[in-house]
Amino acid sequence: MGAGIEKSRLEAEELLAHTLEVNRLNLYLNPDRPLTKAELNRYRPLIKKRKSGQPLQYITGKTSFMGISLKIDDRALVPRPETEEMTEEILTRFRHRSGLKVLDLGTGSGAIAIALAKFLVAPRVTAVDKSDSALKLAEENVSENGVSGAVEFRQSDWFSAVDDQYNIIVSNPPYVASGEIEELSPEVREHEPLEALDGGEDGMREIRRILEEVPGYLTEDGAFFLEISYNQGERVKDLVSNTDFTRVKLIKDTGEKDRILFGQRRVKDVKNGSSC
Repeated sequence: MGAGIEKSRLEAEELLAHTLEVNRLNLYLNPDRPLTKAELNRYRPLIKKRKSGQPLQYITGKTSFMGISLKIDDRALVPRPETEEMTEEILTRFRHRSGLKVLDLGTGSGAIAIALAKFLVAPRVTAVDKSDSALKLAEENVSENGVSGAVEFRQSDWFSAVDDQYNIIVSNPPYVASGEIEELSPEVREHEPLEALDGGEDGMREIRRILEEVPGYLTEDGAFFLEISYNQGERVKDLVSNTDFTRVKLIKDTGEKDRILFGQRRVKDVKNGSSC
């Protein structure tokens, strides 16, 4: 396939498997099977779309997140490996606690909400997004993955329609600086939803909005997890340094870059009224 696309052979195989409605292993088991004219006529337009820059996941209409199959299209960002890492961090800390209330801010495709609904013990997940079309996509994915009973949806501009407190709040907000949008790969900037990418002049506009309000929506000892850009760590940490949080920590991704801001609300000492 080429055209400057990394892993072009792998992606060509993915598109061929999608065309034939088989998995990639089946291609290796039948390497000499010729394509029919009808199959070629279905396959060639997919290759053309990929060469034009359309994301592979939008062409096939599916992606995988934490081993979960999701429907995906241009109503939401394609879930990234860094977001999987943040979700894994939540599971590492809370996998064995039962009945946790979770708020997923800016749910997009519903990837985080579905993974937490599946892998936490009897959680109650609220997933919000200001985009009605993204919410519809997330609802489809929740239904397909059999977790409708564990996930509630609300259309909300961050906390605007939220009225409860949660043990866990998680978000992957827009964090690309407006001036850096043009530096993104064409398949991202020309095909994925801009409103889910553009974080304002310094990339921190939406991060500030979330961090200003998040303490009021956490239970005592509640925790929040925020995905950030690799170059925002110390600036984001400074925003919560003098707030009602303890155990504020920057967590690195597998590339050793600051990627997740973790914070936990202080627990008040009822005996003397202080916080600890």
